[in-house]
Amino acid sequence: MNIQTTPDKKLFVLDTNVLMHDPACIFRFQEHDIFIPMIVLEELDRAKKGITEVARNVRQASRFLDELIRDVDPGCIKDGLPLSRLEANGKGGMIAKSGRLYFQTSIMSELLPATMPGSLSDNSILSVVLALTKQLPGIHVILVSKDINMRIKAATLELPAEDYHNDQVLDDIELLYSGAMALEDDFWDLHGSKMDSWQEKGRTFYKLEDPLVAEWYPNQYLYMEDGSNFEAIVRTCDGRTAILELARDYRSKNHNIWGITAKNREQNFAFNVLLDPDIDFVTLLGTAGTGKTLLALAAGLTLTMEQKLYHEIIMTRETVPIGEDIGFLPGTEEEKMAPWMGALMDNLELLGNRSGNTEWEQGATQNVLMNRVKIRSLNFMRGRTFLNRYLIIDEAQNLTSKQLKTLITRAGPGTKIICIGNLSQIDTPYLTATTSGLTYVVDRFKRWEHAAHITLRRGERSRLADYGSDYL
Repeated sequence: MNIQTTPDKKLFVLDTNVLMHDPACIFRFQEHDIFIPMIVLEELDRAKKGITEVARNVRQASRFLDELIRDVDPGCIKDGLPLSRLEANGKGGMIAKSGRLYFQTSIMSELLPATMPGSLSDNSILSVVLALTKQLPGIHVILVSKDINMRIKAATLELPAEDYHNDQVLDDIELLYSGAMALEDDFWDLHGSKMDSWQEKGRTFYKLEDPLVAEWYPNQYLYMEDGSNFEAIVRTCDGRTAILELARDYRSKNHNIWGITAKNREQNFAFNVLLDPDIDFVTLLGTAGTGKTLLALAAGLTLTMEQKLYHEIIMTRETVPIGEDIGFLPGTEEEKMAPWMGALMDNLELLGNRSGNTEWEQGATQNVLMNRVKIRSLNFMRGRTFLNRYLIIDEAQNLTSKQLKTLITRAGPGTKIICIGNLSQIDTPYLTATTSGLTYVVDRFKRWEHAAHITLRRGERSRLADYGSDYL
């Protein structure tokens, strides 16, 4: 093995879980070099079988490595494989940046403390990193791993170790787009004279031309806290000009949606975008009890049963258990998914039990609703196309960006997708609030005129649930 690098370059040693998490990670280290220990290839080989997302990622990573090594003389592998990539130079042109990919081609072992047996895969990787550090004293060798304990063990050996950050959408989750913005109390004094207003089909619109518009996004919710109850939606914005539409008020019983009224400002905006046929993609974030699933279902039933815009409601979610797995489940696809759909059943029971209905009427209503609401598993979504469907993706925070892309690209003409999630309740290994697929789509769709997002902040489930959410 002949590693040749310059002082300004780094040598990153990849843990197996990084390749499992992002198969294209070998192309994401800019001009720096990459080293893959042989034990990593062994672990990839053991994990390649199956139909899980991890197995698919492993097979894709193996294909990338095969493409790089296919036309290379075996005698040159020890010198590293070039990883060329193009990068913008900031002047409208592109410059080539190239690192090299090195494989372990010889025995590399360094004595670890007696508390770290070398038979473990993680400790074998640490042994390789320790050997590289001693063999290449002039090179900055860094271990990259998604495993926190692996990075802790590296720290105890005084080895540099980092998490894999390339899939991180934001540096801080507090920077995530909220979907709403409060206007200053003097907004009308400063901009009222520059605004044109008109009415069209019973709706009120405003047109504003001002540098302030550059801070807005399509379908963003604007409001004022001065007691005027002004609430508007940004319909279009092109940098200096924006058209606003007054939001409809769904807080009164006269304007209820399937018997449900908005309890706060964010819920009112959620109803505005959920019921808008021009918005194809909606994301709802919020803690437990903020009404995400209830609002999405109420709007879906109205659009499906009353307005006939969609053929049916389809609901799916990632099946990640909170506790121990209960094993294989018998029955059809819907019967297998039923234990994961408690939230759906609870909300359908509430929506079906309208006041004044007898027990028989409630049971009949429940049967009618279930005929129009279908439960589907994520495992069978690949390759499907949904036409004129209202698709609810529950617990979307547990999905990767690749999984959400697979689901969103299933949408055919006339389909609306609602993504619901709580970024503080992520159960999928190696996913965080800043790397979740839900965070990814919120950030990527915020500039599209047919998408909307809102973060629900106030719990409306019960005073007990609200207190528990705040103090537990």
